[in-house]
Amino acid sequence: MTNEDLQRLVEEISLASFGKPFRHHAMFNARLRTTGGRYRLLDHNIEINPKMYTEHGEDVLIGVIKHELCHYHLHLAGHSGKHGTVAFKRLLEQVGGSRFAPVPKKQSRQPELRPWHLYECVQCHQQYYRARRIDVSKMVCGRCRGHLEWQKTVIARTRPQ
Repeated sequence: MTNEDLQRLVEEISLASFGKPFRHHAMFNARLRTTGGRYRLLDHNIEINPKMYTEHGEDVLIGVIKHELCHYHLHLAGHSGKHGTVAFKRLLEQVGGSRFAPVPKKQSRQPELRPWHLYECVQCHQQYYRARRIDVSKMVCGRCRGHLEWQKTVIARTRPQ
């Protein structure tokens, strides 16, 4: 679904459910992470999380659009469009919008590669992996207080064992 398709859908829902035209812009915003959509007070535009359509389908998308249109029409009528007001709850119930959007699935991000520095004690041979370089003239072994010596640098996502 493109932004133009979304615009047409929002205009149709506004006329069918609210009996009033939607005269501003509706668009997808992929930067929305934890919310289904957003009504912007300053320019009266509506932004929708594209995951509401791709992950949850058209029924959920329509419910989110109706929710945002409740904010839109109440604000333009001079009323408070906040979630807790009686007018908002009543209008949302009349049009059949969703009160809460489903949670989008989180995409697992792998940690990025980074250098890990291996240090070894010259007396007890205890090994230490550190993400940052350390000054071996100031730092000593935690077990025996011996001098540390840099061994090698390993590139890995997580701390090597």
